[in-house]
Amino acid sequence: MRGQILERELSFGSLGSFVLAVLTCLLMTMLPGLSNAAEVENVNGAGASFPYPIYAKWATKYHQYSGLKLSYQSIGSGGGIAQIKAKTVDFGASDEPLKSEELEKDGLLQFPLIMGGVVPVINLENVYKGKLKLTPELLADIYLGKIKNWNDRRIMAVNPDLRLPDQEITVVHRADGSGTTWIFTNYLTKISTEWKEKIGGGKSVSWPTGVGGKGNEGVSALVKKTQGSIGYVEYAYALRERLKYVQIQNSAGKFVAPTIESFQAAAANADWEKAPGFYMVLTDQPGDKSWPITGASYILVYRDQPDPSKAEAMLKFFDWCFKSGSEQAVELHYVPMPTKVCNLVKSLWAKEITSGGQPVWK
Repeated sequence: MRGQILERELSFGSLGSFVLAVLTCLLMTMLPGLSNAAEVENVNGAGASFPYPIYAKWATKYHQYSGLKLSYQSIGSGGGIAQIKAKTVDFGASDEPLKSEELEKDGLLQFPLIMGGVVPVINLENVYKGKLKLTPELLADIYLGKIKNWNDRRIMAVNPDLRLPDQEITVVHRADGSGTTWIFTNYLTKISTEWKEKIGGGKSVSWPTGVGGKGNEGVSALVKKTQGSIGYVEYAYALRERLKYVQIQNSAGKFVAPTIESFQAAAANADWEKAPGFYMVLTDQPGDKSWPITGASYILVYRDQPDPSKAEAMLKFFDWCFKSGSEQAVELHYVPMPTKVCNLVKSLWAKEITSGGQPVWK
């Protein structure tokens, strides 16, 4: 009798384990965000400071949703590219898109995650936010060191309604390798032949004049404490630090202010389907409403991933950013990627990102 009872207990125990296993599988399938990737505790990235405010906000929101801790170091695009190539992070971030040849050489894949605007900011007494107007030529000549004073007759001619001080201009630029600098100097090479020939574009350039700050954070801090200064930062930093931005004359000859609408107008002309490796430059785009210094920020990952669970967890985060992060992006004055582009990106993941010869994204 005792043998029969024990036998029944063992059978029930086996059946209970089986039922528990089935229920677990069903829950893993039904609940969003749960999979083998849920076992991954953290994912690490580094790079551009341009998108840092939105990446930080997304990381916090996603942690509440999934439990995944995403750490992101705002060290500049140059640092992000260096760290992903050194394989010290799971992903890099850069505002300078890499060309197809470099991606192929290093076994990397890139895709855009967000778009936004780089804005010149000033610290001038009695000049209100968005009131100072600069033509492309004026902006280039200020950064070339050719225009040295705020009451220069050329600046005053464009701003007859402003009382500009007899004050020396302090030019502020990035001291580190920066995608924000890449976007800014790419624009200057398009609107100034002298800048293109003497200085050129890049993440780092030999600045003709001025002082340097590290990261968008450093440039913001320098402008904020230096009377008579001008710098360039991502728009979210200008808002957060309450810096005075300027209006810039665009390629249509219209003076425009940096807004989500003017960033979207610049991005509207982008044909991502025809961009090899998603290489796209959004500076000096046509259109009456286009902000001329608009750019995208890119994620860099390896095509061949060493850890399939971590790779899946990382891609689930980026997928969540595309699907659920638009509202937070707009709140911080970034431009979310269009749905069509998001679908192109995820199609690329499915085709190109593998681990041990097996696709990571299905």
